[in-house]
Amino acid sequence: MDEVTNLNQRFAIHGHLSFEAGEDGLLMANVQNMHAQAEIMLQGAHILTYQPADDAPLIWLSPKAKYIPGKAVRGGVPICWPWFGNYESGNPETDKNFPAHGIARTAMWEVIDSEKLPNGATRITFALLIDEAAAKLWPHPCALHYIVTVGRDLIIELVTHNTGSSPFTITEALHTYFVIGDIDAVQVSGLEGCAYIDKVDGFKRKTEPEKVKVTSEVDRVYLNTAEDCVIEDHKLRRNILVTKSGSDSTVVWNPWAEKAAQMADMGEGSYRGMLCVESANAAENAVTIAPGHHHSMRVVYAMQRG
Repeated sequence: MDEVTNLNQRFAIHGHLSFEAGEDGLLMANVQNMHAQAEIMLQGAHILTYQPADDAPLIWLSPKAKYIPGKAVRGGVPICWPWFGNYESGNPETDKNFPAHGIARTAMWEVIDSEKLPNGATRITFALLIDEAAAKLWPHPCALHYIVTVGRDLIIELVTHNTGSSPFTITEALHTYFVIGDIDAVQVSGLEGCAYIDKVDGFKRKTEPEKVKVTSEVDRVYLNTAEDCVIEDHKLRRNILVTKSGSDSTVVWNPWAEKAAQMADMGEGSYRGMLCVESANAAENAVTIAPGHHHSMRVVYAMQRG
């Protein structure tokens, strides 16, 4: 029995969920219900698209996205775990062997549950498969689950279980790309007064005085903030509300014109139609998990028409 047939027999839900082989044989979960539609790639448990019924897409996927086994896809919701950004052990000879943003976004995940909820939403639960190569990079006994609920809102939860006998520390992020009308007509509220690391300006520590407006390359890690964020999109006449728990950092990223032009999978000018607002635990907001305990980071993406 092939993998697609097996997945459909075990987890497909008529009128809600089916599985197929996509480009290069990469397995895809397709969700379509009364509220929304979404596509999730099992490599990385990567949410590629999410679009509420009778409305514009919420999640941005690059028009030049490449689907290659073992490589991250540009756009959607990549999972950064168990480290965010570059691995930091202080040893440059070994650090170069560790992939940026961890092992989860390019690893294979398995579907372990699916269900149709009473409100008409669809829920899928994934578990990370840590192979021998990944275990060499992350040798801590653990289990990682990812729960995706596709409904009127998009709800995602990343749960890290420490199954070993020693504590370990993680950083993490849901590197979500949002569709926007135009970068000049967007601002992000909820981060006013927050301290942040400005990665574009030599990792200097700064404070955000007002709503975030992007007029050049932006790569900022906002610290010690559990607040909701709102992407105020004046061109599309909508707000995207990002409500989170278990997250004390927020990352805002847009590569702008010059850097985007250097990315083969980005698409010319496409940086104007996307903005990353990432729920995270990064830098000093790293999370230490005791043996037998778990940590959950949960985010709800809701669209509000203005």
